[in-house]
Amino acid sequence: MESEEKYDRDLDEKVDELVTKKGVTRRDFMKFCGLMAATLGLEASMIPRIARALATAPRPPVIWLQFAECTGCTEALLRTADPFIDDLLLDKISAEYHETIMAAAGDAATACLDNAVSRYAGQFLCFVEGAIPTADGGIYGMIGGKTMLQVAREVLPHAAKVVCVGNCAAYGGLPAASGGLTGAKGVRAATGIATINLPGCPPNAVNIAALIVDYLLNGQFPRTDRFGRPAFAYRNKVHSQCPRRGSSWCLEDFGCKGAHTFHNCPTVKYNGGTSWCVQADSPCKSCSTPGFWDSMAPFFDYSGSYRNS
Repeated sequence: MESEEKYDRDLDEKVDELVTKKGVTRRDFMKFCGLMAATLGLEASMIPRIARALATAPRPPVIWLQFAECTGCTEALLRTADPFIDDLLLDKISAEYHETIMAAAGDAATACLDNAVSRYAGQFLCFVEGAIPTADGGIYGMIGGKTMLQVAREVLPHAAKVVCVGNCAAYGGLPAASGGLTGAKGVRAATGIATINLPGCPPNAVNIAALIVDYLLNGQFPRTDRFGRPAFAYRNKVHSQCPRRGSSWCLEDFGCKGAHTFHNCPTVKYNGGTSWCVQADSPCKSCSTPGFWDSMAPFFDYSGSYRNS
């Protein structure tokens, strides 16, 4: 009993220290921990463990690479309505390199990347955003005088784990759509390196946060499906979770691909749980599916032909 009480006191002190430092309330912090537990499919009894992991776990070094992309995945994370995801969570990782948020530029930025890879070889988590051009030796995508393909081949083998953020990094996304000339591919297809994939266009910031929290909690990433996606976010079909399913408001006759898509959009939603595509009267375009730009087009179909095909 005494050890349990000491555990609780230590946790209270660590949480109080964290929320004071970040200028948030303890209640909001625990609410965030509850959101993480729900997203990961954990029981409410795990909330104190999540709180402790966020308050006490070592900060893993992170290198975030950006290749052929629109920066929408980074923006989805940084501009989330939930202050804990972009502020508190980024405080729990050691961001050694991220082109969008770092102050360094040019040769100084390149030096930061080289130093981080050398210093944390075998330890750092590498988050990758964007597809990798491979045609003609990869010359259609350059960073600091090197092709994106070259950067990937130099950095990724030294990572403890590679996480693909967004459909472009995971499977090629828009840069890999039919008609492109750059030979863009997802990270695994371009390099042969195994990855954890968080597809979406953009991916949900809550899922990015939950993946990091799960790592802080367990010291490893969760098991994935055959497309490299963690089950907590991509276990169920959108259509089976959609509140419009079977109603006169169902968008399946208008090109909605929810019946073919595995994603937790209907339950987690975007922008602090405000809304998601179908709630905003837009058919699901299956942005978490490999090759969705080609295989799921047209995204809007008012003839009902997609459903009847």
